[in-house]
Amino acid sequence: MQGNAPGKEKMSKEKILIVDDEEDILELLKYNLQKEGYQVTAATSGENALTLARSQMPALIVLDLMLPGIDGLEVCKIIKNDTKTLNIPIIMLTAKGEEADVVTGLELGADDYIAKPFSPKVLIARIRNVLRRKKKGTAETTAVLKIYDITIHPGRHEVLVKNDKVDLTPTEFGILHYLARRPGWVFSRYDIVNGVRGEDAIVTDRSVDVQIVGLRKKLGRAGDYIETVRGVGYRFKEL
Repeated sequence: MQGNAPGKEKMSKEKILIVDDEEDILELLKYNLQKEGYQVTAATSGENALTLARSQMPALIVLDLMLPGIDGLEVCKIIKNDTKTLNIPIIMLTAKGEEADVVTGLELGADDYIAKPFSPKVLIARIRNVLRRKKKGTAETTAVLKIYDITIHPGRHEVLVKNDKVDLTPTEFGILHYLARRPGWVFSRYDIVNGVRGEDAIVTDRSVDVQIVGLRKKLGRAGDYIETVRGVGYRFKEL
């Protein structure tokens, strides 16, 4: 580990993987993160990022979307669909005017984003926030959940309906798990976005509706357990 700045705690903080093909941005990020006591690993391509993510299992990835070869969105998709790496939080670095890519990235499973040019202090605050949310994992969010004929296994990121595996995207899985943990409770689209992504997520109400439609379709008849409460939002059918 590279040395921490004077005055910082001696014990190393988490390892952060930063991915960007611009050397000046990499140096800026490395300097500021190491100053805060984080261990830092850097990658300049999507391929290298995937290799490091799998071999080093960082606590968090700061991922630029514009990369040579495999772009950031594809990297995000691969990481979030790999059972070994899917729980690694991702903060996307985006250029102005990439709103569509931001929504796509969040739907693929990214946890937050920040637009270039950015303030290092703001990015570090975002990193702390995401890591804090990750650490708040409780028995409620990690235990296997069995409700009706659905089994939800957060650790494996697996859903079974009558012992048949259902392939869900990270967002679909998050929505199902969020609703099923509190059957009978009604959640607005805003509540669902916050519960699945955190307070800084930028996902529209329409995005939630689309995710629910896809989720119900994949669940088949079990999709009827997700009820629409007109004018309010959604709930999982009360036991």
